[in-house]
Amino acid sequence: MTTWRPAPISRLMQPFNDFVHTESAGGVVLVLASAVALGWANSPWSHVYEAILHAHIVVDVGIYRIDEPVHYWVNDVVMVLFFFLVGLEIKRELTVGEINSVRRAVVPLAAALGGMIAPVAIFFLIVGDPAAQRGWGVPMATDIAFALGVTALLGPRVPVGLKVLLLALAIFDDIGAVAVIAVAYTESLALLPLLVVMLMLAAMWGCSKGGVRSISVYAVLAIPVWIAARESGVHPTLLGVAFGLLTPWESWQHPERFAAEADEILTELRVSTGTADERRAQTETVLRLRGLSAEAVAPLDRMEETLTDWVAFLIVPLFALANAGVDLRGGVLGEAVSSPLAWGIAAGLLIGKPAGIVAATWIAVRLGAELPAGATWRGILGVGAVAGIGFTVALFVSQLAYTDAGLLAQSKVGIFAGSLVSGVVGYLLLRSLPSGNAERPRLPRIDTR
Repeated sequence: MTTWRPAPISRLMQPFNDFVHTESAGGVVLVLASAVALGWANSPWSHVYEAILHAHIVVDVGIYRIDEPVHYWVNDVVMVLFFFLVGLEIKRELTVGEINSVRRAVVPLAAALGGMIAPVAIFFLIVGDPAAQRGWGVPMATDIAFALGVTALLGPRVPVGLKVLLLALAIFDDIGAVAVIAVAYTESLALLPLLVVMLMLAAMWGCSKGGVRSISVYAVLAIPVWIAARESGVHPTLLGVAFGLLTPWESWQHPERFAAEADEILTELRVSTGTADERRAQTETVLRLRGLSAEAVAPLDRMEETLTDWVAFLIVPLFALANAGVDLRGGVLGEAVSSPLAWGIAAGLLIGKPAGIVAATWIAVRLGAELPAGATWRGILGVGAVAGIGFTVALFVSQLAYTDAGLLAQSKVGIFAGSLVSGVVGYLLLRSLPSGNAERPRLPRIDTR
């Protein structure tokens, strides 16, 4: 019998593949991209960094023309896929995941609400300038990639219940962040384009219910929807969430029917003689099996599986590369250190997040809710601290909140400081938990927020 051996290129790529499929990999790449952006923006080549971000990309199809800088294409176009994945994860958790019932959702919902309200309250206590107060939504965010990365580093020491709680409250946190972007940072609306958006989304929903299965159909429909959203004043990335929520979560092929049809196809392949005359028929049979397998996987799961690595290792790092580059020279760092805005954001993340999450969870338990299995109050505090890592979505909201370069720089310094200290504190708190042998649940490598 011939023993199969991987090709040399496969052996060479194996360490990379192993890294990609670890839970902390997305967070590591995000840190590296942020470090590159920060170092580049403070280097002698910072003018190259700025030139790239402000270089214009023009798309002209005759009837419609877009002329925007690279920074716009990253934040308003590419990040639609990030928010699409967020929408997919929200729908999965609400339908078949950890928060698909009221009983399961009570504690993470309470924790998420506390983790959004307390940071905003602290922010307003510290920040008095009306122009700076526009960024009140910045400290509300939780970056799930970093947060889950921290818990992944600790392995089985963090109980499964705490990991599930962190994931579930991050989903509710995402919903809150999307609502804030839609309500607080949408300045004006054009009603006719907005009507077009609603009609096109309804058409996509109708196609889904009508059994249209081609992904290309929805991709084509998404383009005019994005254009209409751009003209309406609604931030286009919100469409990503809408697309995710419209994605069917049930497969088109019933498992029993799939098994029966797959057995028939495999039987055809087994009895095949493999002659040259049968090669074409054999290929068609294998293609039938591939199509059958694709329909046995729900579109939501298939899209999530397809996008996860692209978002984790390309889109989110690209966003960090375009937005984390803050020039700290010329007294900018000193201004940030003495800035109430930077302190308000940092304190909101570092103090407001854990305080709000612990307090709201305590209230929920007092009212009759139950903590997740294996969770202790020290663990809840650690989860709250880790949730204070508000990197990706916090940066995104800051871009929407501030047009003044000084305020934007100060907000980013606050995000960096608050997220860094929150991550360290959360790691130390969770590391102090008694070690356990709990099985690690399936967790997404990025989330988005």
